[in-house]
Amino acid sequence: MTGILDFSYMIESVPAIAKGIPISLSIALIAFIFGMGIGLAGALVKIYNIPLLKQIFGVYVSFIRGTPLLVQIFLSYYGIPLIIRQFNYLYGTDINIAFIPAIYFIYVAFALNAGAYLTETIRSAILSVEKGQVEASYSVGMTTFQSLKRIILPQALKVGLPNIGNHFIALLKDTSLAFAASVPEIIGMAKIIAGRTSQFFEVYIVAALLYWIICIVLERIMNLFEMRLRKSEKGVRNG
Repeated sequence: MTGILDFSYMIESVPAIAKGIPISLSIALIAFIFGMGIGLAGALVKIYNIPLLKQIFGVYVSFIRGTPLLVQIFLSYYGIPLIIRQFNYLYGTDINIAFIPAIYFIYVAFALNAGAYLTETIRSAILSVEKGQVEASYSVGMTTFQSLKRIILPQALKVGLPNIGNHFIALLKDTSLAFAASVPEIIGMAKIIAGRTSQFFEVYIVAALLYWIICIVLERIMNLFEMRLRKSEKGVRNG
């Protein structure tokens, strides 16, 4: 009777599956950066109750939070080329869709997804800042932009950092869905390798361990960053 797992094969497959790590990290990082921008804009629109934009962001956040990420990936992967074709038809441009890598459609889907969830996270973090401090900043002649930059956002970052960090880790794990658009991230590479040998169980265990290790490292980095922020805050108070 043979063993359940072929450990030698698992070890041999690690380098090939690990080739997908940079792609997974790039999807998570790029989507997170753009998502933070979208989330900050959405949070400010909601807080300052900007007409029309508030309704637009409300529908956007509701749609993204109410539909699966996999569906959003398909909408981006199949929908953006249709939009580009229509744009070419209307304006006489010649944008060649065939030369656009699939990963760009993934960036769009993941950034929009991250932006919707970060909108609420950032909004709640901003609202946690005491109103007295905001009013005090206005009383000394600060503009709204200066108050946001110097008073509100630095404090909101400290409050929202744990949730923001969790969003990034969740985003990284969600990159496993990018294989649906033929993007060779960790799971995509695992499927390619397993397709050659039919040893799916071993390959997916390796992929799971890689995700686990990356997430542990990210959690440690975020914990260190959070501790540093707290120490700097204590130093300011003691000073």
